[in-house]
Amino acid sequence: MAMVCLSDFEAYAKKYLPKIAWDFFAAGADDCSTRDENILAYKRIHFRPRMLRDVSMMDIRSKLLGTEISFPVGIAPTGFHQLACPDGEKSTARAAKAMNTCYIASTYSTCTLEEISMAAPGGLRWFQLYIHRNRAVSQKLVQRAEALGFQGLVLTADLPYTGKRRDDVRNGFRLPPHMKLKNLEGAFEVCKMSPLDPSVTWNDIYWLRSLTHLPIIIKGILTKEDAELAVRHGVQGIIVSNHGGRQLDGGPATIEALVEVVEAVQGRVEVYLDGGIRKGSDVLKALALGAKCVFIGRPALWGLAYKGEEGLQEVLRILQDEFRLSMALAGCASVSEIGRHLVQFSKL
Repeated sequence: MAMVCLSDFEAYAKKYLPKIAWDFFAAGADDCSTRDENILAYKRIHFRPRMLRDVSMMDIRSKLLGTEISFPVGIAPTGFHQLACPDGEKSTARAAKAMNTCYIASTYSTCTLEEISMAAPGGLRWFQLYIHRNRAVSQKLVQRAEALGFQGLVLTADLPYTGKRRDDVRNGFRLPPHMKLKNLEGAFEVCKMSPLDPSVTWNDIYWLRSLTHLPIIIKGILTKEDAELAVRHGVQGIIVSNHGGRQLDGGPATIEALVEVVEAVQGRVEVYLDGGIRKGSDVLKALALGAKCVFIGRPALWGLAYKGEEGLQEVLRILQDEFRLSMALAGCASVSEIGRHLVQFSKL
């Protein structure tokens, strides 16, 4: 079967993954309105393409906090990659390195940070952190990540409690016995899955800053008020995210929240986005509205489910080719030419 676009990988994953794994990856909170809106919102944004612009030489490279990446798509933090393929996060790390882009490894990885590092030495990696009630556990994780050469710390801000994902409740979702949350083994009883600290506040950014020299990126921001607070508390980047629609149902699509956040930040920190990216043209729309880079969650898992490292590389390559083509057809020869002039919101 020819894999032509990301929905081909989605169809494959749905067909061949065990139902409990597919349901876990696909789940949104409650009615899944926000999950679906993340995708639908892109259809309300239209291009204003420019013609006769000499797009014979295309430059799609971008930078994340000063580090060059081959194109502005990275891999968002998602948990439990071994549910998608046997090598789990090691395959993810290798694919990201092969494609010269950034991989954000999750606290809830099924491989250790050491295994992830060794799988792809020299790759650009950030570490995503959930702050746990046992602060010593979080502190050790941050320090391990820095020692292993991870180059950024991504604090997830939108999960004081886990959203209600109905299929997971119905399925009684839990990791198979042979899989472990490798970075948390021995830290607490992982099967309860409730060690997250719901008392975290903005002041904890200062605590994190005291632990590490890594740049801090905050993930889960959807409003101008929180964007302003993020800047004021000294973060280096913001990921506009609603956790793939898995937390609060009824919140905004990330591409719509992006506009408000970018306006508030006024270029003081880099702004990224995840949620709903399914085509290269979606990437172009996000960049036109002010994102420096986008991150993919579910599509990366579909690629892993298809063919491990090779499948994920294929997903990234398709997005890369589609992004390059969309840029050229819109009249942009380099990422620096992409701007707000390129898009308009549907009047409907």
